[in-house]
Amino acid sequence: MQDILLNRLGEDELLSRLLTAFPTPSDTSSLVQGPGDDCAIARRDDRWDTLLKTDAVVEGIHFSIGTDPRLIGRKALARAVSDIAAMGGIPELALVNLFLSGQRSVREPENIYSGMAELAEQFHISLAGGEISSLPHDGLMLSVTLVGRVERGRSILRSGGRPGDVLCVSGPLGGSFISGRHLTFIPRVALGRELISCPTPPRAMMDISDGLSTDLPRLATACGCGYEVNEASLPLNENCTPAQALSDGEDYELLIVVAPQDADSMCSQFGLFAIGRLTEKTLNSLSGGWQHFSSSPYA
Repeated sequence: MQDILLNRLGEDELLSRLLTAFPTPSDTSSLVQGPGDDCAIARRDDRWDTLLKTDAVVEGIHFSIGTDPRLIGRKALARAVSDIAAMGGIPELALVNLFLSGQRSVREPENIYSGMAELAEQFHISLAGGEISSLPHDGLMLSVTLVGRVERGRSILRSGGRPGDVLCVSGPLGGSFISGRHLTFIPRVALGRELISCPTPPRAMMDISDGLSTDLPRLATACGCGYEVNEASLPLNENCTPAQALSDGEDYELLIVVAPQDADSMCSQFGLFAIGRLTEKTLNSLSGGWQHFSSSPYA
């Protein structure tokens, strides 16, 4: 069999290959939702489900060399918090793994944890543990596992949309790296909590981390749908183009799917922007966005 390089295979195809090695959960498993959504879901008790999320930031990929360590720590935790928000959940406990060269100053990890601590205090997250390891070469990486909770059976998955549903985003897109917003964004936990409390909550939701061009097709595939986007309706950050809004990524706004009859009221009540709809088939596929192994790194 011919070997395939990862940069030709791509992140999504790699994941689909790797996950086939694991057995299907048994009928007695507490796992409600496994890989393929913003968080995994496990049954906790009669009132709550547990949300599980792990994420990583790597120097030269998610932040440039020389970035303020406080902002590195903040971003590492905030990325995972954003995924909890996309399920409509509440973050609770964090496990942090730090990998760095022994040639670095002790001030760097101290400031990284200081930045994480500030965000943890804002969202009432407790540090539950973790690991620190040296690297055999210069570099820095953080991995965060976050545990949260959501009312039993109330999580908003990626997969609930249907053709005709309206696609919305929670805020302007584009220019995250250029502006530095990828380090300072505020995860949309409060909005996620408001949305799941609606009499008719969204049918599907995810956060936009890899760019709308990458994340929307993932959501549409999970729904078994196609999609269409009205680029003229995209909310843009200052000095950004529709192409940047589609492809830049690291926005950490929410991509929200609502029933057509609810779209106007939801947009008005929560300040959402309608940008398109789910369809039976995709006529004009989006291109761009971030894919590990096949996209060019930030730095």
